[in-house]
Amino acid sequence: MSAPRARIWDALNDPEMLKAAIPGCHLIAWSGPQTLDLEIKVNLGVMHPTFKGELALSNIVPAVSYTLSGRGKGGMLGLAEGSADVILKDDGENTILTFIANGGASGQIMKLGKAIIGNSAQRIIDSFFERFGSAAGVEVIPLPRENS
Repeated sequence: MSAPRARIWDALNDPEMLKAAIPGCHLIAWSGPQTLDLEIKVNLGVMHPTFKGELALSNIVPAVSYTLSGRGKGGMLGLAEGSADVILKDDGENTILTFIANGGASGQIMKLGKAIIGNSAQRIIDSFFERFGSAAGVEVIPLPRENS
């Protein structure tokens, strides 16, 4: 990202910036020192459920890294949960953001199929970074993905 690490860190912790960046986000607000309430409408292809839940930050090393964990209920569809380890590194005047994400779902959501869920999650991630760059006023340059 074409900005210093401290600026990217601040943007990643700004609810208004996150609301602008998260596709389908209707609400994101600090509910505690390390927790945020979240409401997001997700496009699962044939369905568009709204999930309400909480995000928690842990393993925080300011301006370097944190773990973001969340779970949300999508009404009768069940529960979705996920976590991401987010790491920022200097790259000259720029910042490299890397993350490792894991997620799962229960109930009716999984009946839609892993491919639909996985594709929807990847679209959200890709869209997040495009929108985050626009909201933060920085250029986002994708690096090759590492699959594990």
